Amino acid sequence: MIISYEHLEILRTAILYALCSAFFAFLWAPLLAKFLYKYKIQRHNDFDPTLAIGGSTSKKGTPIMGGLLVIITVALITFFFNWDRSYTWMPIGAMLLASVLGGLDDILNNVIGRKRRIRKIRHVLRLIRVHKDWKQRIWLTLTLPWTMFKRTSLWLGSHPGKGLHVHERLIMQFLTGAIAAWWIYFKLGEDWRQVHVPFDGFIDFGWLLIPIIILVVMLTANAVNFTDGMDGLAGGSLVITFSTLTLLSWMEGYDAITYLNATTTGALITYTYFNIKPARFQMGDVGSLGLGALLAINAIVVNQMLMLPLLGFIFYVEIATVIIQIAGRYVLGRKIFKMAPIHHHFELRGWSEEKTVMRFWFIHAAFVLLGLWVALF
Repeated sequence: MIISYEHLEILRTAILYALCSAFFAFLWAPLLAKFLYKYKIQRHNDFDPTLAIGGSTSKKGTPIMGGLLVIITVALITFFFNWDRSYTWMPIGAMLLASVLGGLDDILNNVIGRKRRIRKIRHVLRLIRVHKDWKQRIWLTLTLPWTMFKRTSLWLGSHPGKGLHVHERLIMQFLTGAIAAWWIYFKLGEDWRQVHVPFDGFIDFGWLLIPIIILVVMLTANAVNFTDGMDGLAGGSLVITFSTLTLLSWMEGYDAITYLNATTTGALITYTYFNIKPARFQMGDVGSLGLGALLAINAIVVNQMLMLPLLGFIFYVEIATVIIQIAGRYVLGRKIFKMAPIHHHFELRGWSEEKTVMRFWFIHAAFVLLGLWVALF
C-alpha cells in the first residue's frame, strides 16, 4: 500500500490536533481544578471498597466534573478549527447533550440536590382504592404505567438519591441516541445504512438500524460511566480507544472525524495525567456520559459499529458485569460478584487500585488491537 502525500498530511494534521488539544487542556486544567475546589464540587460520600478490606484511602472530597476538561477542550477546538456541518456538528452536539445530563446529575448528587422518593407500586394501588379525592384516584390510575416504569427502572441502578433518577437518565440518553440515529440514517445517506461486517462485506439492517443505534449509544455511554470508578481507569482506556479510532477514521478517509478523534485523544491524555492516583479530580458523569456517546457515534460514522465490543472492550465488560449482577440478584437471589462493576470485585479480592487499573489498561489495549486488526478486513 502506497500512502499519498495528501493522505499522509492528514495524519500529520491529526497528530497536531492531538498535541494542541493536550497542550490547551494542560494550560487551563489548574483553573478548572481551582474552580471545582473553590465551589466544593466534590464527592460528599465516603464510599470506598478498599475501606472494607482494611484500606485507609477515601475519595471523599475529591472534585468531580473533571471531565469538563475534555468536553470543553474538544468542543472549542472542534468549533473553531474543525467545524464540518456534514460530520462533526452532530457528534459534538450529542456529546454536549449527554454531558449536560451528566453534569446535572453530578451537581444534584454532590452540591444542591435533595432526596426524592418514588412511590412503590403497591402504595399507589392502595391509594387508587382508598383515596378520598376521586380526581386523585383517576390521576393515579392514568399515571400507573408511568409509576411502574419509574419503579422497574430502579433495577438498573441504585435507589433514588439526590441526583437524577434512573428513568430520567434513560429518557435523556434515549433522546441523545435518537438524535444520533436520525442524523446517521436520514442525513448521512444510504451508504451509512450498510453496516460493515468484517470478513463478510456489508449488511443492510433497514429501519432496524435506528433502534440499534439508539441502543448502542445508550449502552456505550453507560458503559463508560460505570468504568469511571477508579483513578485513571476510564481516562487511560479512552485514550487507547480514541487513538485507535483516530487511526481507523484516517484509514477510511474521514478527515473531519479523524481530527475530532485526535482532538479527543489529546485532551484525554492531559485529563489522565491529572487523574492518575491520587487524582486531582475525577471525570464525573459530565465526562463519562458525554465521551461514551461520542465514542459510539464516531465508531458508527466510520462504519465500525460491530467493532465496538472490541474497541471499547473494558467498558462493555464493566457494564456486562453490572447486568449479570442484577440478573443474579433478581433471578438467582444471590450476587455473582463481590461487587459490580467488576473493578470493585477485584478490589475486594485484595488487588490494589493501581494494580487493577494497569492490568485493565493492558487487557483493554490487547482487545482494542484485535479490534483494529479485525476492522481492516
